[in-house]
Amino acid sequence: MKPYFPKDLKEAVSLQRELASRVKYASRPSSIRYVAGVDVAYHRGRSLNVGAAVVLSYPNLEIADVICRKGPTPFPYVPSLLSFREAPLCYDILAPLRDMIDVLFVDGQGIAHPRRFGIASHLGVLLDVPTIGCAKSRLVGREPKRLGKAKGSRASLTHNGERIGTVLRTRAGVKPVYVSVGHRSRLAWAEEFVLELSPRYRIPEPLSRAHNVVTKERLRMELETS
Repeated sequence: MKPYFPKDLKEAVSLQRELASRVKYASRPSSIRYVAGVDVAYHRGRSLNVGAAVVLSYPNLEIADVICRKGPTPFPYVPSLLSFREAPLCYDILAPLRDMIDVLFVDGQGIAHPRRFGIASHLGVLLDVPTIGCAKSRLVGREPKRLGKAKGSRASLTHNGERIGTVLRTRAGVKPVYVSVGHRSRLAWAEEFVLELSPRYRIPEPLSRAHNVVTKERLRMELETS
């Protein structure tokens, strides 16, 4: 499925509602050889997005492939429409890797979104790969009143009476992450997989590696323009 780019905010909202019906739920893949993470940073000096995808072998978490690219920022910054700002570049980066990726981690929301179609769901549907949203902040949903401080502590994230994700502490005493189904996944195994792949940092290793690549590239570009 090729990305579709809306001409305005109204069309973007309508498209999210339409595509949300294409999100699928599935059990954990029986065979996982490679996991990937994708992240995007914004270069204000050039009005560009810088994106990177890192593919790691599983369970050894050794680098199998890295792709980093830059591209125009095609859509204004609107929190609930973030996917239209970042997904086009992510798609271009991930499309050549699609057959290699068994599980994709996205730095953003899946169905934990007002219209149940955040960037993790968007990319998952476009690429048709098992996708997990792992965000560092909450977009919608009621924050749990209590969350244990120990690693692995978790609580349901709900919105309008529906469970849309899990608030999960991946490191003791560190702010939690917000895990949600992107596409072809289920919350029960998604949160366990996020926890498993976060042995050192707050976010899973594939996302941490992608974030490092993007940050270095953005800093390099900023030095060139300074």
